[in-house]
Amino acid sequence: MPDAYMTAEITIRPIQAAETHSLRHQVLWPQESIEYVKLNNDESGRHFGAFRNGKLVSVISLFIDGRVARFRKFATRPDCQGQGIGSQLLRHVLEDAREQGAQRIWCDARAVNEAFYRAFGLEPEGNRFYRGTIPYVRMAKDL
Repeated sequence: MPDAYMTAEITIRPIQAAETHSLRHQVLWPQESIEYVKLNNDESGRHFGAFRNGKLVSVISLFIDGRVARFRKFATRPDCQGQGIGSQLLRHVLEDAREQGAQRIWCDARAVNEAFYRAFGLEPEGNRFYRGTIPYVRMAKDL
């Protein structure tokens, strides 16, 4: 897969970890400090951004450990949700993980987004758990 590709007005390309922080913060944990959305292993991840008309509107971070990949901090700007942008980005990351040799991929998904991830073939594993008051479920699939 090329480093960047375009469909319609969306461009997806690798970005630096620091470029993900603002959108992660705005979408996922706006009530926390920006430090809260930074990951200790951010520098070892593969980070991707979806750009519309040159503006970063969705981010995702991929971490590969041997044959298992995990994506984290998937965030799409609220005014850009429901338009297929995040779906394009997730498809890109699933393919990238496969190309990097991963045979399985998982994430800790907010329970409210379970149906979204099921549409990509991810299934719940284990019980719900909470981060603060937000329910999560681990979702996974073989690649």
